[in-house]
Amino acid sequence: MRRTLIILAGITTHALFLAAGFVLGVYMLPILTERPSPSAATLEAIAENALYAADITEDLRGNDFLHWGEGTISLTQTQIVHEGELAPGPDYVLYLVPQFVEHEDDFLPLKGESQVIGPVNSFEGFALDIPGDVDIDDYTTVLIWCEAFSEFIAAAQYR
Repeated sequence: MRRTLIILAGITTHALFLAAGFVLGVYMLPILTERPSPSAATLEAIAENALYAADITEDLRGNDFLHWGEGTISLTQTQIVHEGELAPGPDYVLYLVPQFVEHEDDFLPLKGESQVIGPVNSFEGFALDIPGDVDIDDYTTVLIWCEAFSEFIAAAQYR
């Protein structure tokens, strides 16, 4: 009986450590593979030509301790710039959305009407080119979305 308990305890502890290692790996991989953010001066220079700007806050319904963003989003005719910070995570994508959303439940019905701008590969500011056939005046909101887990990260209504 004692031997069985020792074996069960060993299996349980190994399974717990394996699960913890997997979760830690999912969290750490985006941090380890993050591309360098553009310099603050570069982001500021691009943002100076902004047609629109909006603040990202951490108090939206879709935010929690793992899914958040803060800072400023600026839109020029050709680029979208984020000056601030995002929670690290995998497979982030920037969208333009036709109306303000603050949770994945709000975004999923609008995802087909939304415009993909590109992948977000840095968590301390980024600049993404807007495709030439996209008119930012057709949308109202910038949204950062985790494709891998269908999770809302951040949004800002710019008009």
